[in-house]
Amino acid sequence: IAFNALWISIDTELNKAEMLLQAKEIFQIAEHFFCIYFSFEWTVRFMAFKRKRDGLKDAWFVFDSSLVFMMFSETWVMSIIVLAVSSSGSGGLGNVSILRMARLLRLSRMARMARLFR
Repeated sequence: IAFNALWISIDTELNKAEMLLQAKEIFQIAEHFFCIYFSFEWTVRFMAFKRKRDGLKDAWFVFDSSLVFMMFSETWVMSIIVLAVSSSGSGGLGNVSILRMARLLRLSRMARMARLFR
């Protein structure tokens, strides 16, 4: 989570592209890596529930689910839509990178865990 927050700051500072498809390769690779990693983490956590419906009772799991869904949508679904709408990579969907800001909220979870170790 901390590495992802660091990467978001680097991405915000150095990546001037509005859409992932227009970004340099290193930014695209990093986005796909984090999307795969957090999707895998979500899957492992989901499979850990004995009763899958119990995931809806865990507020942190619901929060993480929404973040993974937004990341999945921004990284893969929006890219597919942009490619389908326009072959040049700019489909007029605007700046979707605001969804990245929500991922920073995961840092609050790290702060919660740090309190537990005191």
